[in-house]
Amino acid sequence: MPWFPVRWMRICGVVAMAGIIFAYFLPPGLERLRNGHSDVEHFLAFFAATLIIGLGWRRPFAVAVTLIAAAALLEALQGLTPNHTPEFLSVLSGAGGVLAAALAVKLILSLRKTRHASAGQQGKRASFA
Repeated sequence: MPWFPVRWMRICGVVAMAGIIFAYFLPPGLERLRNGHSDVEHFLAFFAATLIIGLGWRRPFAVAVTLIAAAALLEALQGLTPNHTPEFLSVLSGAGGVLAAALAVKLILSLRKTRHASAGQQGKRASFA
């Protein structure tokens, strides 16, 4: 049994992605909730979403490609709203967060696999002794 069921990781990932979409389209009155550093916000939001979704689906680079496309699409859609303008640096910040989290997920999954493999080998040695 995994530490955190995969099903819940997927649900959390979908909720995180919905939060990112909501944050992109905040009305001007609610934008004061932001910290003023939109590039840092993009990086952290996409990092968190990729980390959650990547651990749930266990294919971090497939998740990364999808979320980078989503970052570009969301930024392009901002051109359709009157109070936002799309910025290429925001797309790069989001993509940086996605790639950093994808690498972290890949590292976590490989460490987990190594740990489980070594535990299995120790169990086999103990049964032969």
